[in-house]
Amino acid sequence: MLMLYNSDSFAVLQFDLPAAQDSAPAVHRGGYEIVDKFARKEIFLEGALAQRFREGVDHLVETEPTEEALDEFIAGYTQLAQQPVSLH
Repeated sequence: MLMLYNSDSFAVLQFDLPAAQDSAPAVHRGGYEIVDKFARKEIFLEGALAQRFREGVDHLVETEPTEEALDEFIAGYTQLAQQPVSLH
């Protein structure tokens, strides 16, 4: 787990998991967990959606975005969040 982004509104964590032993070596597992701190909801992105998120972030980083621009981009994904955040 790697914390990629942390603002007053959102936290983004990257999870890299080793590929299953019976899968092809090029298969990547893992994804991104996005926590909406105000809505107290989270979403886990994997597969094609995680790839699209990563490409969008990479494009934004090239433009040296403000925190507001990053939060706006992330908010587009948190609209899909259904899982309430629970602390243990």
